[in-house]
Amino acid sequence: MTQPLWQKITTSINEKMMNFMAGEDVVLDRELIQYDIQASKAHVKGLASIELLTKVESEELLNELTSLSKAFDNGEFVLDNRFEDCHSAIEYWLVEKLGELGKKVHTGRSRNDQILVATRLYLKKSLTQVVQLCKESAEACLNKAEQGKEQSMPGYTHLQQAVPSSVGMWFAGFAESMVDNLISLNACLDLIDCNPLGTAAGYGVNLPLDRELTTTELGFNRIQLNPIYAQNSRGKFELAVLNSLSLCLLDIRRYCWDLSIFTTQEFSIVTLPNEMMTGSSIMPNKTNPDLIELMRASYAVVQSATIELQSLLSLPSGYQRDLQLTKGALLRGVKKAIDTLSLFPSLIEGTQFIKESCESKITAPMYATDLAIELSQQNVPFRTAYQQVANSYDELESRVPLDSVKARVSLGACSNLMLDEIRERLKYAH
Repeated sequence: MTQPLWQKITTSINEKMMNFMAGEDVVLDRELIQYDIQASKAHVKGLASIELLTKVESEELLNELTSLSKAFDNGEFVLDNRFEDCHSAIEYWLVEKLGELGKKVHTGRSRNDQILVATRLYLKKSLTQVVQLCKESAEACLNKAEQGKEQSMPGYTHLQQAVPSSVGMWFAGFAESMVDNLISLNACLDLIDCNPLGTAAGYGVNLPLDRELTTTELGFNRIQLNPIYAQNSRGKFELAVLNSLSLCLLDIRRYCWDLSIFTTQEFSIVTLPNEMMTGSSIMPNKTNPDLIELMRASYAVVQSATIELQSLLSLPSGYQRDLQLTKGALLRGVKKAIDTLSLFPSLIEGTQFIKESCESKITAPMYATDLAIELSQQNVPFRTAYQQVANSYDELESRVPLDSVKARVSLGACSNLMLDEIRERLKYAH
């Protein structure tokens, strides 16, 4: 390993302890190094603006940071166990290329605000990607809801037959939930859209750092002002992101649970494309919905990351080295969420309800609620109508599902899905 940034003449290094403290940082930082380079460029410009770097010096540093970014992208520079983390790797590159000038890049900053700003930039980009995937998912559900407005299906409560419903209503429910998820995601984006660069190790520095410049340069909406709070927000902001992501995956889990049931031979009301199914290694007759089962399980990964962070954050104010361990859980949770959400629009498109099978699952007792409502419209008290209808289903045998679906006219119900309203909310939520 190269010499740590913090090593002093009086500091000795025990390799075994060093490896323990570095942990998996150097591997995890492969996800963050480009954001650290981006923030380093902004910091260089900030130092030049207060004349701690000359114009020539800042240009040389910026050029080398660009070269490092390209070298990392094309594999010429590898972030490996030579380095403690991405911060030391960046400084190593600059010193190797520019000598003493490279050592100036750390003026006025700490690895603490370096990781804060790199993580913040990563989270902003990740959430922006999730917002787009949520939008695509909501749009896909709305399209399927439009197509299925008059396609009946059985409605269930407690996994027991309840009343006739529609495919359109089922999809519209997931469309509206994704719109609500967008509200949460955008609120989270607003929360984390603040620049911690310039807070150093949590107490500021005795330099007139141009934090407005770096905030504009990095595309943040505002400055995170208090240096102690900047440190205390590490983990807190990550939890906010994971919580927003978990809402999306909670809905995907429920969607996949429904499909797991609906695709069984016992229900047999939904089919999925062949590319979304797998086979058994021993049973020739088996076709398995492995994809939706693994998508269903993704929620657990994000939840475990959330619990891991919550367990770590029982800490006093200021930076504690425990916070290093927030990184792995966060990156794991975010990656799993994005990977899962990126498949969801295709899964929605591939979900096909079988018309004849859906209708065959709607039995006479499922019209009982319709009849009780009809009697109450004839001035029969509803509870009396309920008792009259209970267990008297002979007269319901001739009813057809679509009539029941069309009669459901309350706001948001099968015959009044309010899809245009959901589309309007989607437009503003995005």
